[in-house]
Amino acid sequence: MDQLIGFAATLQQSGLSEWMRGSLKALPIIESIHVMAIATVYGTILIVDLRLLGYPDTTRPFTRVFSEILHWTWMAFAIAVVTGVLLFIPNANTYVVNKAFWFKMAALLCAGLNMGVFEFTTFKTVAKWDVNRPVPLAGRVMGALSILIWTSVIFLGRWIGFTKGYDFSVPKDLDFEFIQGCLQCLDALRLG
Repeated sequence: MDQLIGFAATLQQSGLSEWMRGSLKALPIIESIHVMAIATVYGTILIVDLRLLGYPDTTRPFTRVFSEILHWTWMAFAIAVVTGVLLFIPNANTYVVNKAFWFKMAALLCAGLNMGVFEFTTFKTVAKWDVNRPVPLAGRVMGALSILIWTSVIFLGRWIGFTKGYDFSVPKDLDFEFIQGCLQCLDALRLG
């Protein structure tokens, strides 16, 4: 872990990191591109996964849906990775110790494993179920798992933003009487 923290510190002191932190426009633009790329990845994968589950139907060949969408998925994923790295570098010390970040990385790994298992098992038999036939149970399970995993990637990505570097402990000098006074005031307003 010490080596990882040291590597994160090196990344955080890089010129690219300094540029990201010093630019007023870089961070919001790159974050927006990252979010749009993840939305594209999620949306394209959702279309394929829903087809695996038989929605809206099985009349359109799975191979056609898969081939028409897959290049968009990979292009968006590449953009998400590049922008994700750019977002990681300026706060590397914070991210490397953030549990939500590691959960997201684990979810991405699970998504990749799920896709790999699908490619090397169920997809090999696609000629048998390509059109107007139900997808084998293993393919439907992998499609449902994929939706669940990618939804968790999005959830965990948002969770990172709410857990990075914040101290949620109650300050010792907190004036509880002030808070109690505010609560009494709210009660008076509700009754009045």
